[in-house]
Amino acid sequence: MTDNTLIETLSKMVSEGRNPDTMDIDLLSSYDIVKRINQQDTLVPIAIEKVLPEIAKAVDAITLAFQNGGRLIYLGAGTSGRLGVLDASECPPTFGVDEQMVVGIIAGGQDAMFRAKEGAEDSLTLAKEDLIQHKLSSKDVVVGIAASGRTPYVIGALQYANSIGSPTVSVSCNPDSDIAAIANIAITPIVGPEALTGSTRLKAGTAQKLVLNMLTTASMIRLGKSYQNLMVDVKATNEKLVARAQRIVIQATDCDHAQATQTLEAADYNAKLAILMILTGLDKTDANQQLSQHNGFLRKAVES
Repeated sequence: MTDNTLIETLSKMVSEGRNPDTMDIDLLSSYDIVKRINQQDTLVPIAIEKVLPEIAKAVDAITLAFQNGGRLIYLGAGTSGRLGVLDASECPPTFGVDEQMVVGIIAGGQDAMFRAKEGAEDSLTLAKEDLIQHKLSSKDVVVGIAASGRTPYVIGALQYANSIGSPTVSVSCNPDSDIAAIANIAITPIVGPEALTGSTRLKAGTAQKLVLNMLTTASMIRLGKSYQNLMVDVKATNEKLVARAQRIVIQATDCDHAQATQTLEAADYNAKLAILMILTGLDKTDANQQLSQHNGFLRKAVES
């Protein structure tokens, strides 16, 4: 794509437009600058609300993939790629899942998390190579993230995923984007032009973060990774998380601290197992068997 063509393409994008509400932002005090940015940020949840049906469809696809042994693979460049890696990295400690269940891939590799490698996003073939390296299969769901909706790296990823039968999802912030046309499910929150023109790490980045939070959190809840609204599969890998596991057991069962600690120790600090043991009186072996019979879904195990 020539420079003139790219300039013309960018000029038509909502996310690249000039915001009429911030034309004087360079003249404002620090307080007024952050107030103006905050005013723009309030538009993000409104935009998200309008695409909840599409987010729910993506959650259904991801949940089905997990149930069939597949993975969720995020893929993007720059800020979008970093957000995918961030959300993926939070899943193991939060939900106690394997590190390969949710994967984040960023154009340019691990170094691009810390140093911009924006040129990597211009390749249509690099993403295919990355997905092949990660052994993408038709069981996996690929979520391509690009605020602009035109990033070649993400386009290449979605095209390759489609070619092997992997369900595909796009997350972009421009209407009628290239990646929305390619993906099976298109999530397109339109947040409007940024407070600082073209800086899509602002509203667009916030919108993407909210969407990714929903995709993983809702999918994990559908898998039984919560009891009521408690994260019962949290991994107690440090002092804070041990304390959190104790508190979760207390909140779920109304037991005292001593019983929570004693039962957690007996359950190898598996909060879900400890809760079931306290609520049902089952020992560790029987409680484990009960959980297995209900595919780890604690509420169903308790109610049975």
